[in-house]
Amino acid sequence: MEAARTSGGRARSLPTKLPDGREVLLDNGQHVLIGAYCETLSLMQHVGVDLRDALLEVPLSLRHPDGSGLKLPRLPTPLDAAVGIARARGWNWRDKLSLIRTAQRWQRARFSCTAPATVADLCATLTITVRRELIEPLCVSALNTPIERASGQVFLRVLRDSLFGRGHAGFAPAALLLPKVDLGRCFPDAAVDWLRAHGADVRFGQRVQALARDPAGGWRVDQQRFDQVLLATAPWDAARLVESAIQSGTDDEAGMREWLELAQALRFEAIATVYAMSAASARLAEPMLSLPGDAAFPAQFVFDRAQLGGPAGLLAFVVSASTLERVLLEAAVLAQARAQLGRGDLRVLRTVVEKRATFACTPGLQRPAQRIASGLLACGDYVAGPYPATIEGSVRSGLSAVGRW
Repeated sequence: MEAARTSGGRARSLPTKLPDGREVLLDNGQHVLIGAYCETLSLMQHVGVDLRDALLEVPLSLRHPDGSGLKLPRLPTPLDAAVGIARARGWNWRDKLSLIRTAQRWQRARFSCTAPATVADLCATLTITVRRELIEPLCVSALNTPIERASGQVFLRVLRDSLFGRGHAGFAPAALLLPKVDLGRCFPDAAVDWLRAHGADVRFGQRVQALARDPAGGWRVDQQRFDQVLLATAPWDAARLVESAIQSGTDDEAGMREWLELAQALRFEAIATVYAMSAASARLAEPMLSLPGDAAFPAQFVFDRAQLGGPAGLLAFVVSASTLERVLLEAAVLAQARAQLGRGDLRVLRTVVEKRATFACTPGLQRPAQRIASGLLACGDYVAGPYPATIEGSVRSGLSAVGRW
């Protein structure tokens, strides 16, 4: 039962008209996968998605428009990281040495740290250049939380799996996988087709209003009985239904209230994607560039949609942990494009703001468990697990829930 009339949630497609009247499918936010998303990539293949057709593989790159910054070469892991650091443009020997020494310390500690540590704490020995050009963009893209508030332990887990983990289907674990088709075609549409082909009853436009224990066993979802229920929703919708179940009466009230309190205690960060169009067809140096960001210039990344199968002249600017109002945000991004890309001819085509895009991934955060009560489970990127709010975290949570049954 899906409340929306389309599949995908935060990874869905949005029909949009270009200035010349043509229709294009934009994404509800520009997404990036990495080669270490093994479960996500495996599931995409399982429902019939051709990974090489859907995704463009590029080495991990945090290059700025002027060519400075880090870019990993196509070499085996972890040799790619070592060579990439040695060749980083605009970094002096102190920058490179500080990163090597710090990374070695993380590796000796088996990529673990104390629960209260923030990413800023972990990076105290790094130079300002490395923190600004590597750690800050990595942290905000992976955890969507600024380094001063981001969990050091979760950040280290992401680093470990991307730099020293395994990839899938021949992709390097640290490789960036950029969608070449709209997000609907990347997975949700194929998943719905697969489910229906295997006998599932998929209902769109049906918002569940109430959840209650059934006296005969199992659960009642809007008065329809089911043996078991999986809440694959945003945390606030799951909390709404758990609260309705508690109010209707249940033997598991104490445990359900504990779950509810943790879900309601989560705090959230916004992500904004500003799609801007130019009549000029000039392309960026790479499909994705890292942007030097600050209070005046909020975007951390820009994507050249023409290099990803989209129309010429279309750029997507991503602002993680966004705090600006839409009008101010758009003006700031256009000013940033003029200053950093030399593109003063851009006009905003569409801005997508997800105000509660991810939970704030802070140190020591207690996340709700998967089990809510007997026969009632939750899955999603916010459920307790090792990853931040990512697609891979969602997929692993879903697989874990199914495995329990």
